[in-house]
Amino acid sequence: MFAKWGADSFTLRVQFKFNWNPLPPVPAEWSLVVDGRPVRVTLVRNLRARRYVLRLRADGSARVTIPRGGSVPEAQRFAERNQAWLARQLQRQAARPQRPDQWILGTEILFRGELVKLAAREPNPSRWVQCGSETIKVAELAADLRAAIEKHLWRLAAKEFPPIVHAFAARHQLSVNRVTVRNQRSRWGSCSRRGTISLNWRLIQTPAFVRDYIVLHELMHLRQMNHSARYWREVEQVCPDYAVAERWLKRHATLLR
Repeated sequence: MFAKWGADSFTLRVQFKFNWNPLPPVPAEWSLVVDGRPVRVTLVRNLRARRYVLRLRADGSARVTIPRGGSVPEAQRFAERNQAWLARQLQRQAARPQRPDQWILGTEILFRGELVKLAAREPNPSRWVQCGSETIKVAELAADLRAAIEKHLWRLAAKEFPPIVHAFAARHQLSVNRVTVRNQRSRWGSCSRRGTISLNWRLIQTPAFVRDYIVLHELMHLRQMNHSARYWREVEQVCPDYAVAERWLKRHATLLR
């Protein structure tokens, strides 16, 4: 199971009853006009889904999940009926601070939950950058620094996260076989049935309480491989303030992509 970026998308779910019938292929995408603006909508069929799901993605496009027994026309009508909801989410998304595409000296990025400004650093200010507590060697200060800094933060996360996961696992009497730190694009973490916990390196940019919540979120899947009410009770037991962490991730989603 996995914890999604929650953060980088908004989701509307509606219960749907159906009867199973073979269905024609789903078109890749179509456009829906929302507040005078065309929004690209991707239609995806999911035979395990029990309802239609409308999601606004981080890039401003939308996705509709079609459940088993659902139809393309009904999926399109579902999106059209919820244009007002989609418009509100687009407005919320536009109001959020955006992560700059290029990282140059003076750019502010999140590191351990705080905005830190990239600055030249001695002993060689033309080759070293200060990022919070980290001093990072780069090839050229005049260039985009993002790749070099992300690589450094990923390595830092790969060093720090496994001991944290194993410590939480031991505290809650759980067995973890492996911990990986990855460049996941739409998930904060995942847990496999074989006991592998995978975490997104960008959690190094979040506060410790957010990182710890994601770790516990994934560890609780070793008890419940689902997102049932029973699963969320397990999460609440080990992380009573998990909703605070969820809200932090949603507020800062656009700075963490």
